[in-house]
Amino acid sequence: MIHTVPAAYEGPGLPVDLDEAAHRCLVAGFDGTASVPHTLKRLIDRGLGGVILFTRNVRDAEQVRRLTDELRAIRPDLLVAIDNEGGGIGHLVSAGAPDVPGNFALGVVDDTELTGRCADALAGHLATLGITASYAPVADLQHHPDNPIVRTRSFGADPELVARHLRAWITATEARGIASCAKHFPGHGGTVTDSHHDTAVDPRPYEALLPDLDAFRAAIAAGVPMLMSAHVVFPALDANRPATLSRRILRDLLRDELGFEGVLVSDALEMKAIADRYGEAAGARIALAAGADQVIVAVPDLETTLACRDAVLGALRTGALPEERVREAAGRVRRLAERYATPAGPGTIAGWDAEAGPEAARRAVRARPARRPVSGAHVVDLFPPPHPALNWGGEDLLTEVRAVDPTASGTAVTGEPADPEALVAGILRWAEGRPLIVATYDAGLHPWQARLREALLARRPDAVRVSTGLPEDGDHVCSYGRGRVNLRAAAEALAGS
Repeated sequence: MIHTVPAAYEGPGLPVDLDEAAHRCLVAGFDGTASVPHTLKRLIDRGLGGVILFTRNVRDAEQVRRLTDELRAIRPDLLVAIDNEGGGIGHLVSAGAPDVPGNFALGVVDDTELTGRCADALAGHLATLGITASYAPVADLQHHPDNPIVRTRSFGADPELVARHLRAWITATEARGIASCAKHFPGHGGTVTDSHHDTAVDPRPYEALLPDLDAFRAAIAAGVPMLMSAHVVFPALDANRPATLSRRILRDLLRDELGFEGVLVSDALEMKAIADRYGEAAGARIALAAGADQVIVAVPDLETTLACRDAVLGALRTGALPEERVREAAGRVRRLAERYATPAGPGTIAGWDAEAGPEAARRAVRARPARRPVSGAHVVDLFPPPHPALNWGGEDLLTEVRAVDPTASGTAVTGEPADPEALVAGILRWAEGRPLIVATYDAGLHPWQARLREALLARRPDAVRVSTGLPEDGDHVCSYGRGRVNLRAAAEALAGS
């Protein structure tokens, strides 16, 4: 195969092996379920290190396996990855993903054998689809009560608890031949900003960051092959740049002090913490120079990926990005691909425990001991719209309550209503003569939920309060997550089934 540099590039061409090394440092998202776009084929042919799949690439299990086979037919050492955390965070529902709760519920149960069974189910399913890299588990500690992005994605706030569940998850995933990835180094749990939307800052002093680092030390000790960086500024570590772009954090801390030798991948460069301040292309160049081995460009518009690629190639030509840095990064990616790029044959993959997830969700649910079962209730489920990047699918509590109690009725409210007073009046009318259940999802972060809940409780103090995120004072039932299996477990607890 002859590799050439397109005439559109300015300046001299690069040696073929260096051009390929630069492409290995990229992970690209794309659009479509049935075929590989021509531009993506050319990138893969040039050495593209990996692709990341999203819901937009998933129709059903058979289709996903055809797509991953087609991708690897272009280049067998291509890594095919996906975010696969479990709970409400995932993209494979329509492909039959196993139902498992999110990490916080697993931490509440604190049974590492059960966490391993849940991770095994997710990894086994990935293997059947030909996906061999999973950007999970989350290693962040959930510190700040107003953190908007980690929350139930974390195993908890205790570094020792988080460490033992990371070990269980990583070990189970590795046993399936799937590459796991602990994220978001050095921790996203101490921020009050979602780095998808703006620059996030963790202002704590260095000593306060040590428990977060201990969680990542545990992941490294467990043999995790990948870590993902956080788009978070840590003034105690580097006051000028977010971790993804910081040599002090990626090289001095992660490589030299913590001794991580695997692949360090950036979080997606189109997130506003990077894109708005630096731009994706400059972000790619700076991240690789700082010590990242791969950068993710998750948007389906491949022009953004090409711009990032061109910035890297241009920096190599001018010497702004050292050749040895790119070759070092590409070498790590190449070794990762040697271990994980080739999927197991569909007929060789052992089954998994489909009951692990429901068991974990049921054991996680916390209900007040004196609370009686509720039947024939009117369920009010308050929750925000799905996060566009994480693809929590908008599952609702009413559906799960009606699955165990067909006499239930209800109202799902997926955003701040235009006329709250009219909504409250309508709910009270519909719920007249019936038990009332009021469920919120992190109402402290979404004041409209708290206002609606308080307006309903003022008229119906007998209402049963449910939290489907982190627990709040006054809850009767808490599911510790909004995944379908979490909501079903809460519904069972409410109905006494």
